[in-house]
Amino acid sequence: MRILCIKAKAASCGIVLSLFHATAQASALPHDMSPLGMFFAADQVVKSVLIGLLIAALATWVVLLVKGASLLQARRAAAQAVAMLKTATSLPDAAAKVEGAGSTSLAQQLLAEVQQELNLSHASAPAAALKERAGFRQEQFIAQQVRSMTQGIGLLASIGAVAPFVGLFGTVWGIMNSFIGIAVSQSTNLATVAPGIAEALLATALGLVAAIPAVVIYNVLSRGINQYKAQLRAASAQVLLMLSRDLDTRKQA
Repeated sequence: MRILCIKAKAASCGIVLSLFHATAQASALPHDMSPLGMFFAADQVVKSVLIGLLIAALATWVVLLVKGASLLQARRAAAQAVAMLKTATSLPDAAAKVEGAGSTSLAQQLLAEVQQELNLSHASAPAAALKERAGFRQEQFIAQQVRSMTQGIGLLASIGAVAPFVGLFGTVWGIMNSFIGIAVSQSTNLATVAPGIAEALLATALGLVAAIPAVVIYNVLSRGINQYKAQLRAASAQVLLMLSRDLDTRKQA
């Protein structure tokens, strides 16, 4: 009987110690395991990584709003220019139709480029040479418009390419901190491993949050800019067609 009582007391003591150990592990864990709580619990390196990725994610959406609105407005203006130029039969006719649109309209700028070349060229210049020079000026104007529209788009490509690796760096750093914690405490319990792993996973997740939208938005804007370039070429083609008609009329006269 005495042996049984001793065994029962030992078992009860073991249960109490196990419960105390589990309670100590639970109390050692961070009270706030939310993303914000893990951010404040992280060290300076991981915080820097998270802040950089957050800024990159915000910059992605800013570029979408700014460039998206600008591209939408430019494509609408290009469509209006193409529609208007198709109804004109000659350069003077087109100039009269766009006179009320202002000097900032796309059609007005394309016509101004051709008219400037006609003013600079000799009156008896060959028609082929005039067409070539006018076409060159149109191509330069289109290239300038496209360059202006693509400014800032390269940032999206950089974010999409670099953000996952920056998040991976935060992951490696968090895991390294976890192993350092294990080595210092000489314990592999949850309280030692969980915080560093959580920080590492948070950095990885934020890296993907920054990279994936950046790649998608970059592709969407790139397709939109290519379509805008096609609209510019269509408007330029209409102007060159009218130039060719006017040159043929002048030659016959």
